[in-house]
Amino acid sequence: MQYKDTIHGKFLSRPNRFVALVEVDGTVQICHVKNTGRCRELLIPGADVVLSVAENPARKTAFDLIAVKKAGRLINIDSQAPNQAAAEFLPTIFPEETICPEYKIEDSRLDFCIETRDGPVYLEVKGVTLEEDGVVLFPDAPTQRGTKHLHTLTRLAMQGYKTCVFFVIQMEGVSYFTPNRRTDPVFANALTEAAAAGVTLWARDCHITDNTMEIGDSVEIRL
Repeated sequence: MQYKDTIHGKFLSRPNRFVALVEVDGTVQICHVKNTGRCRELLIPGADVVLSVAENPARKTAFDLIAVKKAGRLINIDSQAPNQAAAEFLPTIFPEETICPEYKIEDSRLDFCIETRDGPVYLEVKGVTLEEDGVVLFPDAPTQRGTKHLHTLTRLAMQGYKTCVFFVIQMEGVSYFTPNRRTDPVFANALTEAAAAGVTLWARDCHITDNTMEIGDSVEIRL
């Protein structure tokens, strides 16, 4: 996936989860944060950040905060980017299948349903931005919605359907992925139960530039 226009800035503060103050060329800009997660280890005063220029000139905020540099590694924090990157990547895995986004089933709306000759594959995407000493974790804040998705996929797997959780790691150069039991033990337990029920777990890193995010190599998963 690609952003049209991007610029660099220095993160100053985050008055609320939707807004950040960023210094750009000596002036303070009010920017929309495209991630409602905590991102506390990323959005620290003085951090180098990447902003995308809003396409609508009439919008209240002229920029979106999309990426942060941490210890030399560029991390995309745009919560919409994982699904967009997955939509570009999935046809390489399912080249002749119909891929339906935003698929409603039971009481959930899953990110994708891939209609294959052998039946549907139900797939949920989770973007991963939290990194600690090379280990990446999800979630960075408790997620009832994420746990609900896991329960839905588990039920579908137990009914014989093919199901998958795809962790899109919004950075590269990581060691392995693991659920964040410290922050959300309920989600972590649900993920372990989902895997035991037959839900396939994928994790892949991404090549990140100022303007792009492209899904890359497989990453080990440790439950």
